[in-house]
Amino acid sequence: MDQAAIWLSSTWLGNTWLGMPLSFLPSWLISLGAFTLAVALALLAHRTAFAILTRLVSGMDLFWRSLVSRTHGPTRFAVITVALGFAASVSPLSNGQAVLIRQILLVCFVALVGWIAKTALHVWTTVYLRRFKLDADDNLLARKHVTQTRILQRVGDITIVIVALSAALMTFDGVRQYGVSLLASAGAAGIVVGLALQPVLKNIFAGIQLAVTQPIRIDDALLVEGEWGNVEEITSTYVVMRLWDWRRMILPLSYFIEKPFQNWTRDNAALIGTVMLYLDYETPIDALRAKVEEIANGSKLWDRRVVNVQVTDFRQSTMEVRILVSAGTSPRAFDLRCEVREKLIAFLQREHPRSLPRLRAETMSVEPTGPANAVIARRAAE
Repeated sequence: MDQAAIWLSSTWLGNTWLGMPLSFLPSWLISLGAFTLAVALALLAHRTAFAILTRLVSGMDLFWRSLVSRTHGPTRFAVITVALGFAASVSPLSNGQAVLIRQILLVCFVALVGWIAKTALHVWTTVYLRRFKLDADDNLLARKHVTQTRILQRVGDITIVIVALSAALMTFDGVRQYGVSLLASAGAAGIVVGLALQPVLKNIFAGIQLAVTQPIRIDDALLVEGEWGNVEEITSTYVVMRLWDWRRMILPLSYFIEKPFQNWTRDNAALIGTVMLYLDYETPIDALRAKVEEIANGSKLWDRRVVNVQVTDFRQSTMEVRILVSAGTSPRAFDLRCEVREKLIAFLQREHPRSLPRLRAETMSVEPTGPANAVIARRAAE
């Protein structure tokens, strides 16, 4: 403790305060009052400074307003930690109390560094992602960077928390020795911990692999387990898919590394939709092809790239006709397929009703002979 701290603790707190004698008060009560006063002054100073700063950035860009709002918690915690450190230096503490307070302040400092690191990572992520917009028509590049950044941000958050917690625990002698001996040994405890953390570590490493290779991205259209939907969120351990009927499917990250699935927007959002028709052999294909082209040209969903009509197979009583139409996104391709189906069936019912599938039966008249002829003649005579 320096000379100023000794003077303050002996005169300002130990003996008098603003002319009032304090020697009759116990030391613990004086220390408690000092800590309480320090925290109150710190909160007051932080609130005043933060109010002024908030008013200064109120007319600025959204980024600066969110930055100030995001740093509210870490700055308040930092001011309180500094105030407690000053109060501890001027309070009449015993050796045991001083050691305890120093230990608590050291843990608070480690937690503050971790909090600042997480805030800095969030701010950097926000600044980086401001250049990309997911609501654009061609958002492939945006989805790529957003997915990669979000996954790496969550992995970074987990790493910061683990490192900060480890550093806080290592400030205690007993825990530090136990941690060193646990890391240096390959005993049963290490094996049990490794097996217990295997699912968590598996998904964390799967998240890193997904961020690098990117088989899926935010807002990708996927077909998984027979369900179609878009990737809504990618966390550090699981993926949330928003299905077409607004349900949510939750899948672990390791699923997309170990099992096959369909990604309809891997390279671009455009998709070719397929419409299958089973029609009678009397169907005029040329008229059907002309009608499909008319429907595509008149639709706002068609991207003017692919339209095709082909007879792909013959069945016993029908022929298989495949119609291909393209659209800019998978939802638009689905709607375009439905539009083509509806307008084609109306066209065939109205213009070519004999083109619809039907079963044929042919009857033949046969003259009965032999005994059957005699029976028929007798019945006719009766």
